[in-house]
Parts: sequence; C-alpha cells; structure tokens
Amino acid sequence: MSDRGSTGWIPYAGLLVLFWGVWGAFSGAPTSLYGYPNEMVYILWAFTMLIPAFFALRGHKLDRRPIAAVYGLVVGLTGAGGQLVLFKALSTGPAYLIFPLISISPAITVLMAVAILRERVRGLATVGLVAALASIVLFSITSGSGDATGGSWLVLALVVTVAWGVQAYFMKKAATVGVNDATTFAWMTVSGLLLVPVAWFMMGDFPGDAPWQAPALTLGTQLLNAVGALFLVMALSRGKAAIVAPVTNALAPVLTIVLSLIAYQTLPTVYALIGIVLALGGSTLMVYADESRGADQVRPDGAVLDKPVP
Repeated sequence: MSDRGSTGWIPYAGLLVLFWGVWGAFSGAPTSLYGYPNEMVYILWAFTMLIPAFFALRGHKLDRRPIAAVYGLVVGLTGAGGQLVLFKALSTGPAYLIFPLISISPAITVLMAVAILRERVRGLATVGLVAALASIVLFSITSGSGDATGGSWLVLALVVTVAWGVQAYFMKKAATVGVNDATTFAWMTVSGLLLVPVAWFMMGDFPGDAPWQAPALTLGTQLLNAVGALFLVMALSRGKAAIVAPVTNALAPVLTIVLSLIAYQTLPTVYALIGIVLALGGSTLMVYADESRGADQVRPDGAVLDKPVP
C-alpha cells in the first residue's frame, strides 16, 4: 500500500513527539541524580520494549516471511547497536560535539529515501525540510569545554549517525514490502534484548548499591522511549521517510526544552530559541505541503488521481 497523498502519519508523529519530548526532558535523571550506569539504562530500556510489543501484536498476525525478519533485525540492531556505541563514544569524547553530529542522522534517512525509494520533496516541503534539519543541529549545540580533538569518539559518533539514519530508512522500506508495524517492532524488541549481554559486559559490576528510585525512574522514562519507538514505526509506515524523520527529530526537542524550562527553571540558549522557530516553521510547512498534495490527488468520489510508480 502506498502512502502517497496520505496524511495518516501525522497523529502518530504527534504522539511520537509527545512521548519522546517528555522522555528527553527526564531521561538523564537516573544518571545525574543517582549515578545509574548508562548501560543499566539500556538494559532496562530493552525490557520495557516488551510492553508496547505486546500491545502491538494483539490482533495482528506476525509476518513470518524471511524478508520481514531481515528488515526487522536490521532496524532493531542498527537502533539498539547505535545506542550502545553512543555510550562508548560518550565515555571517550565530548558530548557537546558528539550530539550535534548524531543529530543529523535524519539527513541520512532523507538521502536514502530520495535516492533509493524515489521519494520526492518539492516546493514548500523542501524549504521545511531544510529548516527542520537546521533546527536539529541547533538544538544540540551547547556551550561547554572539553577535548575537541578528533579521535576514536569521532569515528564512533559517525557510526551512530549512520546507524540511526539507516534504521529509519529500513523502517520505511519494511512497510513498502508489506511488513506490518507489529512485526517490525517485534523484531526491534528481539534485537534490543539480544544486545543486553553486550551492555552487561560493558557495564562490568552490577550497581547493587543504587537506590530504588534509580531503576524506578529509569523504567518510567524508558517506557516513554519504547512507546515512542512504536509510534515512529507507525508514522514511517504511513508517511514519507524524507518528511517524517526530520519532522519528528525537530519537534521532539522543542517539547523537551519547554518541559526542561518548567521543571528545571533553565532558560534555553539563543541557538535553542532559533531552533524552536525553525522546527515549528519547517514542520508546519512540510505537514501543510503533504496535506495539500493529498487533497489535490483525491477526487470528491475518493479516487486517487496520481498513482505512484511501483
């Protein structure tokens, strides 16, 4: 089923922004407040994926085709593997340089979608796309100090950038060959669990002296992350990857900044303020362009005027 001219992705993208925006505001609390290891955060995240996977599979048949397993594992391993590589990069390099680099992963998705899936982004949507990508970078620019010299962390950060860009592309690719959302997410869950032993090995000692608030807060925030991942799958299966990826990656930080402002009484930087304007403006342009195209391509009797090329 083609998504061309369809705006069915918008509600799921909105839910994704809500869940990931809240998650982003409080995801660092277990580590900053209680010193909880990032690897332990990953392990608990992997198990929280089981909850949305259970609900996603209810009433849906698991696609048992080999192609579904291949795409599902690629999506899952690039996402979960990228998270583990990120932990390693942050242990050796400056976060204020790593995150801006990783934030441009939607550009990888856009390039692959346009070059391989032949998705087209024109007119106002193109302007919105550029604005959204610019906002993503601006959100991640922070002041700070540290070793800015390139090294192993730079290579690792590039690996994460490519991995997460490829992940979003293959989410869309799976949908184009008829793999349902539940199956893709089920394989993502399996992939995340497969890497739990790796995370455990990277962590070393179990944080047995951590207070109960640390795992409780981790479970709560990472459940938001896991549910948001399901909404990403659903949004990408219904919309253009070249639009969905930049929109969601631009708007989620807006909500994160607003919540952080309220919760932590911190003012956003000038870069963040500019990013908010670009994110809201760029996303609005892309959504408007997609809705307008959808209205133009459907006659009053419901017939689609512009058929996509298989």
